[in-house]
Amino acid sequence: MRPAPDRRVVITGMGVVCPLGLSLEALWDGLVSGRSAVGPLESFAAAGLPLRHAAEAREFTGEIDNFGPLDGERKKAIRKGLKVMCRESQMAVAAAQRALHDCGIAPDQHRPERFGCVFGSDYMLTLPEDFTAAVAACRSAEGTFVFDRWAGEGMPLLNPLWLLKYLPNMPASHIAIYNDLRGPSNSVTIREASGHLAIGEATMTIQRGAADVMLAGATGTRVHPMKTVHALQSEQVALGDGDPTRWSRPFDRDRKGMVLGEGAAVLVLEELDHALARGARVYGEVVGHAARQSSDASGVGMRRRALMLSMRGALAKAGDAATRLGHVHAHGLSTVTGDRDEAAALHDVLGAAVGTLPTVAAKSHFGNLGAGSGVVECIASVLALQHGQLFPLLNHEAADPDCGIRPARAGDPAGELFVSSAVTPQGQAASVVIRGWQLTA
Repeated sequence: MRPAPDRRVVITGMGVVCPLGLSLEALWDGLVSGRSAVGPLESFAAAGLPLRHAAEAREFTGEIDNFGPLDGERKKAIRKGLKVMCRESQMAVAAAQRALHDCGIAPDQHRPERFGCVFGSDYMLTLPEDFTAAVAACRSAEGTFVFDRWAGEGMPLLNPLWLLKYLPNMPASHIAIYNDLRGPSNSVTIREASGHLAIGEATMTIQRGAADVMLAGATGTRVHPMKTVHALQSEQVALGDGDPTRWSRPFDRDRKGMVLGEGAAVLVLEELDHALARGARVYGEVVGHAARQSSDASGVGMRRRALMLSMRGALAKAGDAATRLGHVHAHGLSTVTGDRDEAAALHDVLGAAVGTLPTVAAKSHFGNLGAGSGVVECIASVLALQHGQLFPLLNHEAADPDCGIRPARAGDPAGELFVSSAVTPQGQAASVVIRGWQLTA
């Protein structure tokens, strides 16, 4: 085993739950064929809301078959635990089990105390129906809420395990328990930047010698009664008439806002010698990562500066490899100001190369998955490296002169490595650089 400063971190497993499907094959087929996953909103009643379409993970029903191949004991444990998991936690566990199956690691090929988990999420909000009966029991004849009745008449009607469903550290906890992962564990709740941050922390955990294998993942949703209302109130969301499959159009001149979606994804990260010793298949290597935050004196996020600093940091860690950058996987939110801020940051970092370097954004196919977006997007680009070609930047029909990016087209070479970034409205940004393994083995 190499000493800690020289420990290389490779990707040996991947798993997804997203609007394009529940497998790597479904994700890739949807991307390369230019398919949009945006459709009618079905997961909750949207009466009274202006939103009627979203990118739901429709194939994920929460049934045990959604969790991939499982042995009998693990299947029994997960099925029993479903009642204390909200949908985001369920998607997280499913993506993790699929990634573990994909990596093929056997119990005798790792030490539990050297196998950890870092998982990102949004804040997990309760569903209104969790409180409906309890609140109704405390209403007066006039329909007002009587606070003095809450302790005796309202709270007894709450599910006693209610809180366990919505704690943001539960995805990592469930995954570690089901798979006997006793190594370093952490949970990250930094909105859309959570996935990239999880990859960065898991990578550093292996590099410093604290673990040999780490799960790095994230789960999130914007398709939720409370979160959807919040997005409609505080962010630019695509609405209106016309074909909703064309609404998510990052960097396009006529973009009108983000599409709301949901999903989760997981990478199995492994120290190189550990992976080679067990004959693991290697997808790629994490060669750079960085995180930065930038806001003005009033606390408003400065997305351009945060993205610029995080990309520069990640590319600097990648060293000479960064000179062989093959494509950019953009955050690509499809909001007017968000895309312009990101494009400006790309020009700050890459200069004139932005006009020739292909840029993809998987959000053009399935919108903003919240915290789940980043790792799904990284997996999409890793698959592109594996196939040697890029998928198209969907719905990019008219260039925005204020962006000046070169949209990826179907069949464009993916190159040797890519940089992927994410940023929150509060100015928290994270970036990773991943190199394809078939080019470095």
